[in-house]
Amino acid sequence: MKKTVVVGMSGGVDSSVAAALLKEEGYNVIGLFMHNWEETENDCCTAANDYEDVKRVCNKIGIPYYSVNFAKEYLDRVFSYFLEEYKLGRTPNPDVLCNREIKFGPFLKFAKELGADYIATGHYADVEKDEKGYTHLLKAKDTNKDQTYFLNQLSQEQLKDVIFPLGKIEKPKVREIAAKYGFSTAEKKDSTGICFIGEKKFREFLKNYIPAKPGKIVDMQGNVVGEHEGIMYYTLGQRRGLNIGGMHGGNGDRWFVIKKDVENNLLIVSQGEDDELFTDGLVTSNVNWIPNKPENNKFECYAKFRYRQPDQRVEVEIKNDKVYVYFKEKQRAVTPGQFVVFYNEKECLGGGIIEEVWKNK
Repeated sequence: MKKTVVVGMSGGVDSSVAAALLKEEGYNVIGLFMHNWEETENDCCTAANDYEDVKRVCNKIGIPYYSVNFAKEYLDRVFSYFLEEYKLGRTPNPDVLCNREIKFGPFLKFAKELGADYIATGHYADVEKDEKGYTHLLKAKDTNKDQTYFLNQLSQEQLKDVIFPLGKIEKPKVREIAAKYGFSTAEKKDSTGICFIGEKKFREFLKNYIPAKPGKIVDMQGNVVGEHEGIMYYTLGQRRGLNIGGMHGGNGDRWFVIKKDVENNLLIVSQGEDDELFTDGLVTSNVNWIPNKPENNKFECYAKFRYRQPDQRVEVEIKNDKVYVYFKEKQRAVTPGQFVVFYNEKECLGGGIIEEVWKNK
């Protein structure tokens, strides 16, 4: 008897090809489109157009499809967190939470209700079970597209019945397969940025939910060098959009953000590529260890502090629920609110939210 796979379909080329490959392999495939955001005049969600692409692809390969609305769950579990983090002056990563709280949460539950033996997505990642029954999250063959960073919060329960059809395929081949099938998504541009903002300017979007609170931009000595529109709009290391390039008395180098003082509503900046943005370590807590917690409380591995960053060598020390990460080489603009994700040579070990960074500890 055929096994049933419910594929999360976004209207993009990756999930389209994932569904087609599973159909070729002989699975009973069902397409499921998630509607995670209620459109308003303030945003630029493309859900309606994306769902039309899903329908065209599913009709082309001859599989049934459904649409399910998780907008309330997304608002409660992801977007509310997103806003709270920005109010605190941190830079969150809602895509990681969307995977844990929606795509492998209510989506997984709904798929099981449809009779799914497995679920599948178009993520560039892979899974492998060991002899003890643990599921390991492996890096994709296409290292440039590997998306395990965004999957670092998934549990064993969420991963045990997942298939990633694109894990061993490189992106150019995916577009080639889409073109062979004549999919409308074959040349569709990859989505970038935060899904519910789309192509809309970030500051304009955020102003609709958090009142802007302008304040002073100061240098390391406390001298006022400009004004900011609200520190929530800026990230560590940012150079563009500060509007202080020609400030009298500067050294001619570009300014960049080195710190956000939320309590005093100050944006602290510096000039030149000096040491201010480089740190030696970080602390995180309540790390999600994917296969299981490491046997040793102190060990070496690799880590990423942002998506598509090359693996960085680190030493990890676990002290109760706190995890201290010591960098082998100083790292630039490691940002609280983002995720530190741990790796060995071939797999993602898990990750946690960066709570603070330090120098020379």
